[in-house]
Amino acid sequence: MKVPVRLQSVTLRRVVIGLLAGLLLAVGLGWWMQVSALEEMVRDAGSRASVISLGAVRATVEAVGLEGQETQAAMVAYDEANPEVGPIRVVRFGGIRMMASTAPEDSGDQAAPRKMTREEKPFYDLGQSLRANLESNAGEARAWKEEIDVQTLDADRLALAAPVVDAVGTVAGAVLLEAEPPALRALRPSLLGALAFVGVPVLLLLGLGRLGADRPFALLVASLVLLVATLFAYGVYSGGAIRDGRRAAEGVVGERLAQEVERVSSVLVEVGVPAADVDPTDWDIDRFGQPVGLHGSGGLDPVRLEAAIDTALASRRKLLMVLGVGALMLLGFVGLGSADRLAEIVVRHHLAYGYVTPAMATMLLLVFFPFFYGITLSFTNQSIYNTDQPLSEIWVGFENYKTILTDFEVYRETELGTTPNYQNFYWTLGFTIIWTVTNVAVGVSVGLLLALILNAKGLALRPIYRVLLILPWAMPNYITALIWKGMFHSQFGVINQVIQMFGGSAISWFDTPFRAFITVLSTNGWLSFPFMMVISLGALQSIPSDLYEAARVDGAGKLQQFRFITLPSIKPALVPAVILSVVWTFNMFNIIYLVSEGQPGGSTEILITEAYKIAFEQYRYGYAAAYSTVIFLILLVYGVWQNRVTRATEGI
Repeated sequence: MKVPVRLQSVTLRRVVIGLLAGLLLAVGLGWWMQVSALEEMVRDAGSRASVISLGAVRATVEAVGLEGQETQAAMVAYDEANPEVGPIRVVRFGGIRMMASTAPEDSGDQAAPRKMTREEKPFYDLGQSLRANLESNAGEARAWKEEIDVQTLDADRLALAAPVVDAVGTVAGAVLLEAEPPALRALRPSLLGALAFVGVPVLLLLGLGRLGADRPFALLVASLVLLVATLFAYGVYSGGAIRDGRRAAEGVVGERLAQEVERVSSVLVEVGVPAADVDPTDWDIDRFGQPVGLHGSGGLDPVRLEAAIDTALASRRKLLMVLGVGALMLLGFVGLGSADRLAEIVVRHHLAYGYVTPAMATMLLLVFFPFFYGITLSFTNQSIYNTDQPLSEIWVGFENYKTILTDFEVYRETELGTTPNYQNFYWTLGFTIIWTVTNVAVGVSVGLLLALILNAKGLALRPIYRVLLILPWAMPNYITALIWKGMFHSQFGVINQVIQMFGGSAISWFDTPFRAFITVLSTNGWLSFPFMMVISLGALQSIPSDLYEAARVDGAGKLQQFRFITLPSIKPALVPAVILSVVWTFNMFNIIYLVSEGQPGGSTEILITEAYKIAFEQYRYGYAAAYSTVIFLILLVYGVWQNRVTRATEGI
């Protein structure tokens, strides 16, 4: 049977190498990510166990109080009962006092309670910082600042601190301690086991290939089946390791919680405080004071644990699917001979590739990696609360894009009636388009008009005019933005003062969307016309004067010369400049952020400033990455469409 041309390059060697490369990619990266996930479980379990000890100490201090010798006695009793924790320090803000300390140097004359020394000021400052974070979170009704400080001293010790609340709900002090995370055996998966998932399928394919070496299509199908089956089996194998590791980690955390409950109860009984006043449900928390939710007074919740494991495994399955797609592409690339052809081209033109390799590597590191990482981030729900988690555990797919693009509530009903929803994506997109069109129109028209004036023959002082008109573009735009913002100040701005000089009333420029839009349009118009003027002037000076002389001989007027000679001649230079200006203006962050600040009520936000505020004011990094990706796609579609319509870059 005649082999199709497309399969003639398929050989056993290429298919085996392709399968090997695909499995090394998928299983190798999968094993490395599994190692990272299990190591993270160990670190997280140790940190959480130490935070539980911190919570136990804090609960003890809050039950005993921050007055008298009872605090010191309770901390000494706790330190004796828990060898994994120590030294412990309890700071009271009122009076700047060290109410308790189990540090060896704090004995004798230095025994607590006492006035804090100058050398102990860092303890006091850290406590005040945590106090400010706690009060800020409570005031804003959201946890976005860390309420617990955790620092790594060395491989075996952590330094932790947390604020202490007194009986009336006031942050009165802080607890600082060092803790040794509980020993948890390494959950490192077997490298030999992972290599078996690579070697066995390759050996099977070698055996099958010798039986059907003259059937390239069957060879490809066999390699495909082996790849898919191996990845499925490896997913089940690695998922089991993740499940066992998570259970082991939660078991260690639960054991520490049970131990701390017993210790605190005995300590409180020893100092004469009822142990029933202690509630351990808020000891297993993250650094933002939010409960992890798996442990409480009743011990480990198996239902929630299984739900958390299932969520982690679902994310891992998605990750393995992505790796599987990459492995399939690599199998096809190598198995169908494309890799050999590429290698032949590289060897043949090795000198040229050697010259461009440094630039390509730099672009890959500084441009493409951040770009693709941002796109990857857009498929997660990463926020300030889970930045330490691997992307596979916070993967949400297209959920962010769905939330952005399916919210059509541009107007909403309020107590004041139907009002615009300024936070809606389509409202912001509409305003961004209006902002871009008007600014580009102003910049092009003013720039072209000034270029025509400067290009006029016999114009006196032309060099001076050119220098003066280029100054707005030469100055840093953020300085210009701040100057214009000051000019529009309702009380002290020069624009309102000029209006009042002519009998008018001062205008509150940022109180209505239209007025605020006028301020940013004026500012950006001032910044944008010099660029268009320079481009237009250069294009105008390249037009041969013979064309105008011939047109005048034929009886053409000024408007006809402008329409049939000037515009067509400057189009090759002006259209790319307009495309570039549209992209710049669409993403003109500084003017909106510095002049109007999106006011009033976010009505003058553009897409890029909205994405910035989502990322760095709401701390929703994954959602902001999806927002930014949508912006990129809009500009990409515009650029492709504009190039096809205008054919501006055909000669490049």
